[in-house]
Amino acid sequence: MPLLLHGLTPIHWALAGAVIAAVTATMLLVANRRLGISTGLEDICSLVLDQPYLRRSAVTSGRPWRLPFLAGLVLGGFLSALLGGGWSPTWVLGRLDATVGLGHTGKMAWMFAGGLFIGVGTRMANGCTSGHGIFGNSNLETPSMVASACFMTAGIVTTQVLYRVVLG
Repeated sequence: MPLLLHGLTPIHWALAGAVIAAVTATMLLVANRRLGISTGLEDICSLVLDQPYLRRSAVTSGRPWRLPFLAGLVLGGFLSALLGGGWSPTWVLGRLDATVGLGHTGKMAWMFAGGLFIGVGTRMANGCTSGHGIFGNSNLETPSMVASACFMTAGIVTTQVLYRVVLG
């Protein structure tokens, strides 16, 4: 099945899964570190904000590997877009635009609210979907299994509400 935006054939999901597993195992075996993104955001914020919460050891001790890892994520996304035919920003939200018709301000508010929900949920779960879903579940950690079940449930409910009620 081609990708939605450019019609390109995607890389097989099993290859992506194997690479994620290799990175996760390498981080655990070599550096005794967990794979996750949310602490990376705290690390970036700690570079510019002088808050005690952002100065704790859990954040600052990971800088030597976490900042290059985050830079690699951004670079990887850039290279993927470049090799996939380029990237161009868009305000188009598909069916949501056709049904609700949000203007630029409404779309910004929609994205801000979504980001806020994700950020609050990440803090409440004490980690993000990648940390819990990939690393925690692979280690059979009960909190990660509960958090992942909550992430999935919230995603399914949100999708059903959007497609059946709002866009119905």
